[in-house]
Amino acid sequence: MVAERDLERDQETHAYTPSLGIKKAITVRRVRRLPIKGDVLVDVGEVVEHGKVVAKTQIPGDPYTVRASYLLKCEADEVPMYMLKKIGDAVEKNEVFAKFVGLFGLIKNLVKSPVDGHIESLSTMSGQVIIRERPIPIDVDAYIPGKVMEIMLGEGAVIETNAAFIQGIFGVAGEAHGEIAIATDTPNDILTADHITEDHKGKIVVGGSLATGEALKKALEIGVNGVVVGGIKNADLRRLVGYDIGVAITGYEDLELTFICTEGFGKTNMSNQTFNLLKAFEGELAHINGATQIRAGVLRPEIIIPHDRFKPESEASEDLSTGMRPGTLMRIIRAPYFGRLARVVSLPPELHKIKTESYVRVVEIEFDDGTRAMVPRANVEIIEQ
Repeated sequence: MVAERDLERDQETHAYTPSLGIKKAITVRRVRRLPIKGDVLVDVGEVVEHGKVVAKTQIPGDPYTVRASYLLKCEADEVPMYMLKKIGDAVEKNEVFAKFVGLFGLIKNLVKSPVDGHIESLSTMSGQVIIRERPIPIDVDAYIPGKVMEIMLGEGAVIETNAAFIQGIFGVAGEAHGEIAIATDTPNDILTADHITEDHKGKIVVGGSLATGEALKKALEIGVNGVVVGGIKNADLRRLVGYDIGVAITGYEDLELTFICTEGFGKTNMSNQTFNLLKAFEGELAHINGATQIRAGVLRPEIIIPHDRFKPESEASEDLSTGMRPGTLMRIIRAPYFGRLARVVSLPPELHKIKTESYVRVVEIEFDDGTRAMVPRANVEIIEQ
């Protein structure tokens, strides 16, 4: 009996993080927080649209030091008598705010503002004037339509909605919104420039296994808000963002197009489940975010499609906290099966020797075509469904 319990416990151990979610209905909560303290503009229980500003603040501008006494050719304690503006007054770039005129107007020493802003301080000890740039306004919108569930005083709010939810593997650029437009017939098709039309302007275009560089270029030119496909070639990704992404943190790229790949790099067929779910909501408004963080504090790109067709699945969802079990759907995240989907057949308790000559725990998996393989448990991740 003890041996059987040990075997059962051993089969449930795992060396991966359950990650990718594909849900047709789930309760989604998003925290909308300001970078610094500010004003919250909504109340608990209020229903908001995705573009509603829920909080706002102002980030102070940079300070600039002006050596007024040096420019006026006077002593530091004499600067106040030559000032044309008071502390707190607004100034424009190149506007004269201090002036010395001597020798019947033949000598003119002028002090100009280096930036648009206001006079913050004046020191009679150093003769320096501090000009503070105009503050930068920061607005945080709701991102998704829903109900305000919580207020964080001076910081922001928590928005909740019922939605279909899909997580991707990798993405670039930040939040975007638009109607879903299915551009390819199957999840195996490559998204080419011919698939992108003027009708896709402002929409979220869904392709199949790959987006070509030409397709992404045309999408940018037309004004497509987002592209979702199975995979992308590294060279095309480099051309899209303009540089190599060296660290696994994205979302801050200066792009008018948000890109998400749901499976991995290279030509990788989008899973039927993901493609069919997106197709079921074609024409619906989607909210996407390409921000990705692979390291600590994993953050996946996401597609959120608010709706009220189905009830949230949270209570009926499979409990993944116990690890892999026979029948669990997963994706392989290492070569030679990178990007492929499979189901767990068994979890052998004994250690297996791999090519590196290390001994690791493995999982026996079965692909859609019926073929089976043994892979290290660290090389797979569960797909929540």
